[in-house]
Amino acid sequence: MIQHNCSRQGPTAPPPPRGPALPGAGPVRSSGPPAPDPCDYEGRFFRLNGQPPGFLHCASFGDPHVRSFHHHFHTCRVQGAWPLLDNDFLFVQATSSPVASGANATTTRKLTIIFKNMQECIDQKVYQAEVDNLPAAFEDGSINGGDRPGGSSLSIRTANPGSHVEIRAVYIGTTIIIRQTAGQLSFSIKVAEDVARAFSAEQDLQLCVGGCPPSQRLSRSERSRRGAITIDTARQLCKEGLPVEDAYFHSCVFDVLISGDPNFTVAAQAALEDARAFLPDLEKLHLFPLDAGVPLSSATLLAPLLSEVFVLWLCIQ
Repeated sequence: MIQHNCSRQGPTAPPPPRGPALPGAGPVRSSGPPAPDPCDYEGRFFRLNGQPPGFLHCASFGDPHVRSFHHHFHTCRVQGAWPLLDNDFLFVQATSSPVASGANATTTRKLTIIFKNMQECIDQKVYQAEVDNLPAAFEDGSINGGDRPGGSSLSIRTANPGSHVEIRAVYIGTTIIIRQTAGQLSFSIKVAEDVARAFSAEQDLQLCVGGCPPSQRLSRSERSRRGAITIDTARQLCKEGLPVEDAYFHSCVFDVLISGDPNFTVAAQAALEDARAFLPDLEKLHLFPLDAGVPLSSATLLAPLLSEVFVLWLCIQ
């Protein structure tokens, strides 16, 4: 929608009288064993399918760097409002601006999350966070999904007021973490596969699904400004918390060089820890240029890469 200059009303649009049916939900049975709790996605899925559901992970942090559901890792120049997710149950929009005047690199400064009206589980809830304003409640002041029978299946809490908020949406098998570090917002999500895939062809732009559009990825010719920190210093700072020279490490170095702010190391470290907690397959934890589609003969080539090469890799993502 956004790339066609179409407007999106977001939270101002009235909610439908009934929310969409969750994937895998069957007809209500009048006899026999009690029906699964419609607001407990994992429990209901297991009862109906005899196995736990699959999950997907997406994250956006720093420059921003986007890790998609399909393990693509892009460094983006996106400015303005772009959707991370847009499906039948969730809408997540990130608003970014340049890290400095004239710079191609941007950081996320606002996040809007809409939990859409869901039958007997929740009322529509909107969460908005901005830099220096990370509330521990939804826009209406509530901390749950409302007065419906399953209202407790949506909850919000803060582990560190002003810098870390966690939202659990049990009714759709989803956990979201929002953090503020170094004057930017980071987003991380673990979501049930069926929920993430519940969208139509009209919902055609989602950074978590397709990564950044090619036109919004930093190119080879778009070198960002260097900060006061040297490459060797940036690598040393990032290496302390990111010993593996993977996508998170190189993103960290890239962000520190651009901003000159060592606090960007925290954003990359937190994104890696979220991935460790959210990914169902930890073999996918560390992504290297080869994994992201860069034409290298082996991921082991990462170790001896010169600083200029890793900057090029981040730019072409």
